[in-house]
This record gives sequence, C-alpha cells and structure tokens, in this order.
Amino acid sequence: MDIQKYIIDKKKIIDRTLDKYLPSSSVKPEIIHRAMRYSVFPGGKRIRPIFAIAGFEACGGKGNSIIPVACGIELAHSYTLVHDDMPCMDDDNFRRGKKTCHKKYGEDMALLAGDGLLTLVFQVIAESGSIEAVKEISKAIGTRGTIGGQVADILKKKAEGRGQRAEIEYINLKKTAVLFEVAVKSGGIIKGASKQEIKALGDFGRNIGLTFQLLDDLKDKDGYVKLYGEKRTKEKAKLLARKAKSYLKILGKRADRLSKLADLILNSAPD
Repeated sequence: MDIQKYIIDKKKIIDRTLDKYLPSSSVKPEIIHRAMRYSVFPGGKRIRPIFAIAGFEACGGKGNSIIPVACGIELAHSYTLVHDDMPCMDDDNFRRGKKTCHKKYGEDMALLAGDGLLTLVFQVIAESGSIEAVKEISKAIGTRGTIGGQVADILKKKAEGRGQRAEIEYINLKKTAVLFEVAVKSGGIIKGASKQEIKALGDFGRNIGLTFQLLDDLKDKDGYVKLYGEKRTKEKAKLLARKAKSYLKILGKRADRLSKLADLILNSAPD
C-alpha cells in the first residue's frame, strides 16, 4: 500500500475511534466535553498513533488490538498541547489555524479540558489489557517525560537564554521525542515482541521524534535553528533519520512501512 494511502486509512480509523471515546458534547457538563472535542478535532496528521500502529505491524501484529493504545497516545498529545498553549506556559493564541482552547473556552475550562483528556488517556489504554503499556505511557507523559520537558523549557525562558545549549537537547527529547518513542515501542509491547525488538522500536521512535522536532524548528525558525543555524539543523535532522532507520534492521522487511514513514517525516513539514 502506498504510504500516503496508508496514513489516510489509519487516520480515518483513529478519528472514528477517538470520536467514540470522547464524551458527546451534549453530555453534561456540556462545556467541558465541547472543549475536549475542540482540542482533539480536526487534529493534525495523527502521526504518533500511526507510528504506534506501524510498530505493531512491524512485529507481525494484525487486527485492532493496538488501536486503544494508539488513540490513548493521541489523547495524551492533545492534552499536552492544550496545557502548553496556556498563558502560564507557551502563551499561544492559535493552534492549527484556529483559536487555542483557552482562547475559545477560557483558561479555567482549558485547564480542565487538558485534565479531562489526560484522565481519558488511561481509561482508553486500559482497554488494551496491557499493564506494561500503561506503565510506559505513564512515564512518557510524567515528570520524567513531557512534563519534565515543559519544566525545563519554562526554566530556560526564565534564565533569559543562559544555558540554552545545555538544555535544548533535553527539551527536544522530553517535549517531543518521548511520545514518538513510546508510540512505536507500544506497538511492540501490545504484539508481545521480544525485548530486543521493543528496544529497537523505542530507539527508532526516539530518533525520528528528534528529527520531527528539528524540522519543526526549521519551519518556525526557532529552537535548534536559533542556536545552530539552518544548515546545521538540516544536517542533524538527516543524521538522526538515518540513525533511526538503522535500528530497524532487527525487524527486516517487516519494518519497511516504518522506514517509509521516517522518510516522509524527513521530507515533509511536520503538523
């Protein structure tokens, strides 16, 4: 299957399933459910859950047992965006061409919408029946993961530029790469892959997540680009993508789809 068609097909499945998991906007208290749905739909490319599905398939997985985990990861990503956009964090007014959640529903409802999405993450992932997946995703979005990355980002801004070089790698790893890492890794966990295969999937996901962040920096002329310039950022992105793909050797031809997704990340602007 063509990789673009694959992405479109999987995105449709993910969106349909997310629609079922999220409470209807007519369910009381209506405003919070509207805010949660507003933050999830229409959404981006759903690239993280698609990587989870591709990781599952790369280990020989078939069927829909990965879908709850894939959707849980997308809900986790959505929750981080809601909170990151708030005035006390990154203070953004727009996300994907529309008002951010706090601009649309107010800071109080945005905070609670993020909390609601985070809580729903674990309800959804629990449907997989995998305690290991719950543990891994909990770590990825906890203080040793995305929260830790946001803390470092806040402290870096308060330091007014001091220590940026020492912190940028940590922030990129924890704010972005960790969700890619756990997404691909979860595919192997749900399939029951070997420890070596799961580690390889995690290593692949982490490096492709770092690639994704550098490409985002290139698009925004921010982050790594401000420190090292466009040329060095592009070179590092290519190096990381090659490194990511090197970890797929253990999976052989089964990992072709993951490899194609990595190429797509490298050759297109992230969403």
